[in-house]
Amino acid sequence: MRVIAGYLGGRRLKAPRGRDTRPTSDRVREALFSMLGELEGGRVLDLFAGTGALGIEALSRGAAGVVFVERDARAVEVLHANLAALGIDERAGEVRRTDAATALRSARAAQETYDLVFIDPPYSRAHDLGPELAASLPPVLGPAARIVVESDRRAPLELALEVERQRRYGDTLITIHRHP
Repeated sequence: MRVIAGYLGGRRLKAPRGRDTRPTSDRVREALFSMLGELEGGRVLDLFAGTGALGIEALSRGAAGVVFVERDARAVEVLHANLAALGIDERAGEVRRTDAATALRSARAAQETYDLVFIDPPYSRAHDLGPELAASLPPVLGPAARIVVESDRRAPLELALEVERQRRYGDTLITIHRHP
């Protein structure tokens, strides 16, 4: 697994052993970031961050900062290692070890807003998370923010937000929502 493009393009990323963390494939990330286009100066929230591949790719392509949210201790350890190996400091890449719901409540309380949100939950939990995330997300979304959801095409995570684009890559479904 590697960073696809931008100033960190070609650099390798580590992934934790085992099946608990499922990094987004290079092919899917490349297609996703082609769809997203310009990210210059945007604030990004990477929920269920895992290795941090999506947020790191956003930083490499010009995002101003990323908040990585991950609750699994092994994944957080690898995420910190990836950020350190790439020279990304805490101002650009902040890691919060917590679950997505708690992170969204904290962001709302702190009046944080984001231009881009990545949601890549464990595929087995995706279907159940939709209503909770759809209710928690709007207060932390900036004007015209985009929300990228990665899920299994057979059990997609559905949000009650406008769908801008949707693409399927094998069993992976990528849906880009737009906040009004």
